[in-house]
Amino acid sequence: MSYTRIFMAEKQKTIGKSISISGNGLHTGQKGTMTFYPAPADHGLKFRRSDLEKKPIISATIENVVGTARGTTIGENGANVFTIEHVLAAFRGLGVDNALIDLDMEEIPILDGSSRFFLNAIKEAEVVDLDKDRDFIVINETIEYKVPDSKIEIRIEPSDTFELEVDIDYESRVLGAQHASLSDISRFEKEISKCRTFVFLHELEFLLSNNLIKGGDLASAIVFVNRKVPQEELDRLAKAFNKPSVKVKEEGILNNLELHYANEPARHKLLDMIGDLALLGKPIKGKITAKRPGHQSNTEFARIINQHLIKKEAMLKEPPFDIYAKPRFDVVQIQKMLPHRPPFLLVDKVLEMSDNHIIGMKSVTMNEPFFVGHFPGEPIMPGVLQVEAMAQVGGIFVLNQVSSPELYSTYFLKINDVRFRGKVVPGDTLIFSIELIAPIKRGICIMRGKAFVGDKLVMDGELTAQIVKNKD
Repeated sequence: MSYTRIFMAEKQKTIGKSISISGNGLHTGQKGTMTFYPAPADHGLKFRRSDLEKKPIISATIENVVGTARGTTIGENGANVFTIEHVLAAFRGLGVDNALIDLDMEEIPILDGSSRFFLNAIKEAEVVDLDKDRDFIVINETIEYKVPDSKIEIRIEPSDTFELEVDIDYESRVLGAQHASLSDISRFEKEISKCRTFVFLHELEFLLSNNLIKGGDLASAIVFVNRKVPQEELDRLAKAFNKPSVKVKEEGILNNLELHYANEPARHKLLDMIGDLALLGKPIKGKITAKRPGHQSNTEFARIINQHLIKKEAMLKEPPFDIYAKPRFDVVQIQKMLPHRPPFLLVDKVLEMSDNHIIGMKSVTMNEPFFVGHFPGEPIMPGVLQVEAMAQVGGIFVLNQVSSPELYSTYFLKINDVRFRGKVVPGDTLIFSIELIAPIKRGICIMRGKAFVGDKLVMDGELTAQIVKNKD
């Protein structure tokens, strides 16, 4: 299979100023304010819980998904944010790559159950270009996800733009089978953003009886009624939502609102997919077709795409390397991250680094102190120091996954399958190519690395490290 990310001519975008929106969380009932702030290139979309003591940051990434019941929940740094899909869809729909989303509660305001109020706020703040090219996820071959028991099918295939088609059929006479499509993300505002979430009456009754929609309002969702409902039941519903009365329309929905489109539910499922897939962190170039998608299947599908991206992008880079290119980090910058100092600092510079890989360099000279007593007549760099040098490169990569890396240290827990394939001698330039082979969880990082001299592989192995905050 072939999946890759490439740079296109478009620029990354953020917003021009801060702007706030207030409302209730659907499930928690909390009332609060959400504020969008501009962010620099490569920041991505991140949430900040300003109601908590340390104001933790939660990155909007697929690795941080911790729940998908009645909405998508992400968590990081000891904090969660609930129901993030509608606001992420608004940012993705307007092409905003970078923003800080500040919350003084744990759930995104539900408002009318669509993305339009978020989208309007982003437009008011203005979408502005940043001075860095946008990175796309480009799909080159088809990938599929199926859950036969639930009749869920999702596939993505190559396309020059982002396209999405959704079919839903819940075997309900009232709702019926529906289809929705989006030919280009630029049409999101006009065709998708105002489409609201929906619920069947029996689901609404269950949620009410279990105190699961404390902040709910009949203006927040389309309610489908697929059975005859006694008037006393409708009266109880009206009382629960502080309405004078509630009736069932001929088309089988409550009279709480008018549909924007006959297929508004299918369009909302499409909106949810855009929001959930935004957790991949980059806009997609590919065509998606989905049958009966939901938050769980959306995020599982995103994980599958992400794993293929990691495998492709993190396929260890091999020679040739441009050792004369401007380094990502020089030795002075490295010493601000690592606690090591000469003669035990074994990294001279970092040539490049991404979310999934790092390339580091060590120049081996006759001045290395270990050559005095290690095979003096035929100097050879000790294998254990080659591993240590690779570990230090890996440590730089791991520390760059946290903010304020100077406050943390990296400790290696395990080194597996190390093989030495050639001698390293004075005059050699040792290049370490290291990839992330699994998402970082609970501060644990698993990496695979290779060491090269010129175009020759001299050592390889697997490293497991843990990020630990330094004691004050």
